[in-house]
Amino acid sequence: TIVGFLQHNMGNINLAMKVAARALLPGAEQLYAANFDQMLRSGMIKEAAEMAAKSPNGVLRTPNTINKFKAVAQAQPNQPNPLLIYFSKILEDSKLNAIESIELARPVLQQGKQQLLQKWLEEGKLECSEDLGDLVKQVDSNLALSIYLRGNVPAKVIHCFVETQQFDKILLYANKVGYSPEWDKILSTMVMINPDGAVRLAQMLVNQEGGSKLNVAAVAEIFLSRNMLQQTTAFLLDALKGNKPEEGPLQTKLLEINLRAAPQVAEAILSNGMFSHYDRPAVGKLCEMAGLFQRALEHYTELNDLKRVIVHASQIQPDFILEWFGNLETSWGLELLREMLAKDLRQNLQICVQVATKYSEVMTPQALMALFEEYKSMEGLFYYLGSIVNFSNDENVHYKYIVACTKVGMMRNDYKELERITRESTYYPAEKVKDFLKSETKLPDPRPLINVCDKHDMVEELTQFLYGKGMMKYIEVYVQKVNPFRTPQVVGALIDAGCPEDQIRSLVMSVRNMCPAEGLVAACQKRNRLRFLLPWLEARFDEGEQDPAIHNALAMIYIDTNQSPEKFLESNRYYDHKTVGAYCAKRDPHLAFVVYSSAKGVCDDEAIAVTNENALFKAQAKFLVDRQDLNLWAKVLTEENPHKRSLVDQVVATALPQCKNSEAVACTVKAFMSANLPNELIELLEKIVLRADSEFATNKNLQNLLILTAVQVAGAGELPEEHKGRVMEYINRLDKFDGPDIAAICVQDGLYEEAFVIYKKFDDKKKAMSVLVDNLHDLGRAKDFAVSCNIDTVWSTLARAQLDHGHIQDAIDSYIKANDPSEYLKVIGAAQDAGNYQHLISFLQMARKKDFGTQEARSVIDTAMLMALAKEGLMSELEEFVSSPNLANIEEVGERCADEGSFEAARMLFSSISKHDKLASCLIRLKKYADAVEAARKANFSRTWKEVLVACVDAEEFRLAQMCGLNLMYVPDEVEELIKVYERRGYFEQLIAMMESGLGVEMGGNTAGIFTELAILYAKYKEEKLMEHLKLFCARMNIPRVIRECERHEHWSALCFLYVHNDEADNAALTMMNHAAEAFDHSQFKELLLKCANPENLYKATQFYVEEHPLELNDLLCSLAKKEGILDHSRVVVQMKRKLPLIKKYLEQVQSHDMKSVNEALNGLYIEEEDYEKLTQSVLTYKNYDQMELASNLEKHELLEMRRVASTLYKNNKRYAQSVELSKKDKLYRDAMQTAATSGDPELVEQLLRFFVDAEAKECFAAALFTCYEFVRPDVVLELAWRNNIMDYAMPYIIQVTKAYTSKVDTLQAEFDKKKEEEEKKKQSELHTAGMAGGEMGLPGAPLMLTMGQPSMGMGMDPYHQQMGGGGMGMGMGSVPNMGMGMGGMPHGGMGGMSVPNMGMGGGMPMF
Repeated sequence: TIVGFLQHNMGNINLAMKVAARALLPGAEQLYAANFDQMLRSGMIKEAAEMAAKSPNGVLRTPNTINKFKAVAQAQPNQPNPLLIYFSKILEDSKLNAIESIELARPVLQQGKQQLLQKWLEEGKLECSEDLGDLVKQVDSNLALSIYLRGNVPAKVIHCFVETQQFDKILLYANKVGYSPEWDKILSTMVMINPDGAVRLAQMLVNQEGGSKLNVAAVAEIFLSRNMLQQTTAFLLDALKGNKPEEGPLQTKLLEINLRAAPQVAEAILSNGMFSHYDRPAVGKLCEMAGLFQRALEHYTELNDLKRVIVHASQIQPDFILEWFGNLETSWGLELLREMLAKDLRQNLQICVQVATKYSEVMTPQALMALFEEYKSMEGLFYYLGSIVNFSNDENVHYKYIVACTKVGMMRNDYKELERITRESTYYPAEKVKDFLKSETKLPDPRPLINVCDKHDMVEELTQFLYGKGMMKYIEVYVQKVNPFRTPQVVGALIDAGCPEDQIRSLVMSVRNMCPAEGLVAACQKRNRLRFLLPWLEARFDEGEQDPAIHNALAMIYIDTNQSPEKFLESNRYYDHKTVGAYCAKRDPHLAFVVYSSAKGVCDDEAIAVTNENALFKAQAKFLVDRQDLNLWAKVLTEENPHKRSLVDQVVATALPQCKNSEAVACTVKAFMSANLPNELIELLEKIVLRADSEFATNKNLQNLLILTAVQVAGAGELPEEHKGRVMEYINRLDKFDGPDIAAICVQDGLYEEAFVIYKKFDDKKKAMSVLVDNLHDLGRAKDFAVSCNIDTVWSTLARAQLDHGHIQDAIDSYIKANDPSEYLKVIGAAQDAGNYQHLISFLQMARKKDFGTQEARSVIDTAMLMALAKEGLMSELEEFVSSPNLANIEEVGERCADEGSFEAARMLFSSISKHDKLASCLIRLKKYADAVEAARKANFSRTWKEVLVACVDAEEFRLAQMCGLNLMYVPDEVEELIKVYERRGYFEQLIAMMESGLGVEMGGNTAGIFTELAILYAKYKEEKLMEHLKLFCARMNIPRVIRECERHEHWSALCFLYVHNDEADNAALTMMNHAAEAFDHSQFKELLLKCANPENLYKATQFYVEEHPLELNDLLCSLAKKEGILDHSRVVVQMKRKLPLIKKYLEQVQSHDMKSVNEALNGLYIEEEDYEKLTQSVLTYKNYDQMELASNLEKHELLEMRRVASTLYKNNKRYAQSVELSKKDKLYRDAMQTAATSGDPELVEQLLRFFVDAEAKECFAAALFTCYEFVRPDVVLELAWRNNIMDYAMPYIIQVTKAYTSKVDTLQAEFDKKKEEEEKKKQSELHTAGMAGGEMGLPGAPLMLTMGQPSMGMGMDPYHQQMGGGGMGMGMGSVPNMGMGMGGMPHGGMGGMSVPNMGMGGGMPMF
């Protein structure tokens, strides 16, 4: 080679080194090492240091080089340290590696020049490592922290943070570098240094983002182990603030700690409601032990526990107890109240009453009252019932409360509450309470009993009870101050009890006017003791009392004692007339009539009754006339009154003749009229009115009444024969009556002649004419009367009647004579209805000359004139009238003419006013179609165009019809109707031609409608043009409408085309599937399915292809599978379960998704096809299927390769024994060996070896030893080989094992030697002192050599971890390094027997 030539032939070693280094040739390292050693031997220290420092790729910058420099330094102690020279050369233009940095740091630290290390670190001259940090940490923890940070040694960085108490930086650093240390150990260390800092760190850890990674329970135990209760509480409060179910034990622990040591803290925690998942019964027990009885109640759930705690209710807040009882079951609440009363009645009574009061409705007053009564706590019952009695309607509650008030009142001598409740309550059982109060003989105050009896109307019994007890004083107080209104009952009871009258009278007089007179009088009258009240009654009378009862009693007493009763009855206004009248009727009827008649209408019925019963008809008649009451008259003048005749005779004979009051007379007359007594009334009136000496002869009202009565009788036909004509006689004899009013009444009653005479008599000729024409209907007599009068109004009335009777011509003549056009509307209507236009023209001419009425009226007249001329066919006069000024409604007349068939007249009228739309209609009727089209063009109305269009189509004038149609196409709403005009008549070709002609015309906003309608027409009548039209104008039409029509007419290809352009891919696909014969196209169908929104259509398409195009199915499914998420491959497999071979290609394409159904389907296909290669590839590549089921199926397959796949599946699922057994059966020994090796199970490997030995498969035995080398035990191999005489086959394995064990021993020996050398160097480094002068560093002096070979005993040191073994002791045995013995208790091996790591014996695990 070139390097060899340069080195050996040319002797130029430098050049050879440069060439080898530049070309990176192998062997360059040996060249540099040889040259380096040569320089050291030659004493060229600086040159050797420079070569090592600048060697290519740092081939000489190794620990070996450093050791060589150290050896030189030891050999030349007084010379500059070669090692420092070497380091200085490196620092000139490079940085030290990890080992170099450590070696340089040792002397620097020994000299205390840490600032140099700091400077080199900042300049990047040192390579930071964990070992360097460990070395520096012995001197400067902060500098070591900097090295650990630069060397990325997270564990040591965090340890330094702990030692330097920079706790806030620990979590930030760990999160930054993504390091997860053992926080428990860190916190254990921190607890000893700074407990508060440990708590802060723990809180930061549990609150960090992403959730806590801290074992909260372990951390809590760390704090507790040092009895840091406050810190433990603070940490757990922060860690458990999430209140999660899994934190229940820790919540219990936290509460237990504080309940045992600081109950007030536990109270605060519980009051905040922070936790809800702790062990409530356990915490409740602790609360009870701590004296927190309120919290204990909150946590206990068993009744016995609650009973035990509730007896301390006096130490619990009452508000809490009140609220807490609300959460209990009713039965439990009563039990607890019973327990409280039983254990400490005095202390717990108040709170028991409060609970009972609040939950009275739930626990029921009956149960609560029974509870208090059970413990004979009348006071508790009193307070409880006192709080609910005002809100309860239960009579038992009120009764029990009264009993409690009585008992408590007797104990306290205070009956105010008893008196109040008996006075105010309305719900207690009165009888029961009365009996109870009467039975309480010790009750000194009867006021409660008085209240009960007074309120419930038991006053008489009360009075008798008090009178019997000699308590007359309370009776007087009761009637005077408590309830004077009960005086009547008291007086009655006293009378019944035999009390003296003087005493009763004195009692009544003391009450004065507060006593109700009616009841008092009734009570005394009932007992026939009314007279003794006379002094009290007269006293009240003198005081001006107006109470009817008082005056009734006085009247009765005066009547009985005959003390001028009539005078009293006539003058007194305050007694009750009915009562006193009834009292008198039994004694004196005359006095009774006096009483009733003086009642001023109140006792009229009673007055009539008493006069009828006692035949006092004269008094009755005078009374009725004076009363002037029609209702009262109606009662006595009925047919049912048997005394009617006697009464009428007295009225006629005495009452009216003596009466001077005209109103009384009028009222009597009205009463007779109302009673339907006309004959008696006429007779009466004739006496009054027709007599000359009568005071009422000229009375207008009576004259009216006489005539009206006669009219009424005459109208009813009830007058006797001799009285016929009396009405006319009265009309002629009397002249003071109201003529017009009487005449109107005569008309109403059918007396028309009398009415006509009255109107003539009072000179009202118009109404007289009205009677003739409206009532007598005598037009001839009326016409003669009009001629005789010759008054316009009379003629007008006659004309109106003639018009009503259909005498049109006579009516028009009369209106003309009256010169009255006011009824022009009726005249015009009647004449037009009768067709009498000739005479109507005369009337209208009269009306026009008079210039009558408003402009509206003149317009009506001119319109009627125009119509009359048109109807008479006077065209010249019509034209002249139209051209002259007029107010006629020409359009209306023209319409009427057109309606009546006078189209020529209508044409003339419409032309005169330019009504082209209506003119067009007339021209159509006249069959002038061209003129009609022209008129429609001028009118330009859709309605007109449509009308002309229909007429032209009916007349088959298609050219004119097309002109109309083109004008209608502008209006979108008219196009449909336009098409119907042609379609109904069957002109399809003409319709399509018209629509096609419209394509070239701008239709404004209806262009899309034209294209749409034309497409619909093609679909109906010209299918061959449909597709072409759709392709040209699809974008310009209303596609949904065309779709409906194409669907209705079954144009499936066109329908698919429209669905596609309307973005309705689903419908298009369904149409293709449903009508495949006409519409299906495979390429287009694939594109449509990719756009379908409904995934169900994809599976319908799959079934469609199975039935119609099975050969294209794979292509379809593969196309769909290219778009992710569009197909559910599992569903496709289920759908194609019995036809899977059709979609094999698709399944292979989608198998990359590793879906279970797809994998199983494909595997099944491969099994059916016996394609073991693809099956093997499938089961090895994809794992999502039931591998055990497949292996079980394949295990019994007839093909060997299929069974081999089953073996592979067993192996992949770690069922190595089954796999090996299957391979052994099929004699696939190679597979069996590979499976056994993969299993890593020495027992399985041994079984396989024994199988090969038994089967005499020696070559397989040897191969198995090679394949399963790592899992074969040498002793087993030797035994099997020796026993079966196959040592030759086992020998390669034995050789390899021997080689491996020899290599391991050599390696251990080398490590031991290296370790021993490092210990020697370390000892030398510790004893050497380094000095630096003139900017150079001095190296340490010669090492201190320790005496070797002497027995020693001391603490063992782990050379790698530098930790002392705990409790171990080692003994060195001279120069025999492998016989050390020691015992240690630390995890790293404890105390080693010497420093020999491979042979030491200790309590721990030796570290290699």
